Amino acid sequence: MNRRKFITGAAALAVAAPLPMNALERVMGSNQDGKRGQVPRVHQRSGALGKLKLSWFPYELQLRHAFNLARYSRTTTPDVQVQLEYDGVVGYGEASMPPYLGESVESVTTFLSKLDLGQFNDPFLIEDILDYVDHVDEGNRAAKASVDIALHDLLGKLMGQPWYKIWGYNPDKTPVTSFTIGIDTPEVVRQKVEEARPYKLIKVKMGLDHDQETIDIVREMMPDVPICVDANQGWKSKEYALEMCHWLAERNCLFVEQPLDKTWIDETAWLRERSPLPLIADEAFQRLPDIVRFKDVYDGINIKLMKSTGLHEAHKMVTLARALGMKVMVGCMTETSCAVTAAANLSPVVDYADLDGNLLIANDRFNGMTVEQGKITLHDVPGIGITPIK
Repeated sequence: MNRRKFITGAAALAVAAPLPMNALERVMGSNQDGKRGQVPRVHQRSGALGKLKLSWFPYELQLRHAFNLARYSRTTTPDVQVQLEYDGVVGYGEASMPPYLGESVESVTTFLSKLDLGQFNDPFLIEDILDYVDHVDEGNRAAKASVDIALHDLLGKLMGQPWYKIWGYNPDKTPVTSFTIGIDTPEVVRQKVEEARPYKLIKVKMGLDHDQETIDIVREMMPDVPICVDANQGWKSKEYALEMCHWLAERNCLFVEQPLDKTWIDETAWLRERSPLPLIADEAFQRLPDIVRFKDVYDGINIKLMKSTGLHEAHKMVTLARALGMKVMVGCMTETSCAVTAAANLSPVVDYADLDGNLLIANDRFNGMTVEQGKITLHDVPGIGITPIK
């Protein structure tokens, strides 16, 4: 199949612009692994010219600070970097695996090894390709997301357009992104607040005994900047959660994310009826069918590509949540600019954004979306909007 047929086939997705030469150049990213200086072993499923070829390698993300939540702490995040090639054009993806997802480098690479994408000779059959990927095995959401992101990057490059333009989104309507301050000692919290000064929204992780002390430090140092709170299932009763919601509402808090255990459906519905602040589902919310199930339990959802299996389903999530009158937030794990920038393509149509995962790591592999004066800024780069760091 030649390039002209690709553009014709893409008409259902967008009115394609002329294909720029730089979109046809083979770009293979840095071959350094997460510890730098070591050449990773790249695994691939072979494919002839005119067929999709998938390859991957493990890449450990190094965090700038220890990432402390109500239930665990870590200084690294396991990750798998993915490339999807078609006729010399390469799309990039990744699977990031924080502990609560239940995935690992081994599970992701095992799943990717099962895929036979070489059976597809038209990369624009996105529904067919991703339906096949989704049904190869249960679960494996981050692994599936890595293929989805790489496919979107590839298709955008073939069309010569970034995805926010393919979807018809206005890049001027992107929201500010929050900057995350994890659970830590007062001294480290103060250091993180200093780092957060360029941002217009601060996200505070909560769920332990000194929650109020952390908020007091933020308010002392940044009295006028709005905050949002993520309890990460850490509050132990609906009554305490309600007390905290009232206390936070008096301190310019916009919303509370995952206040109670994700299995406490009735308790969360009780809290929602009484809370002065909107409640956003995170750990409780995974895939598209969850939206209807939670429409009377939470006020909104936090979409993360590693949970949603990628951009294709995440785009549907935005549409359905909006139709049901729910708030929409787009978030991320600790990820490189690959997955964070992919998610940022959705940001012009969401209420809130928490896209700072790439800023929390010390070994990014890509240049992508930027944060300027606290606001997400999308660039006119075909695909998901990234270029490898040389």
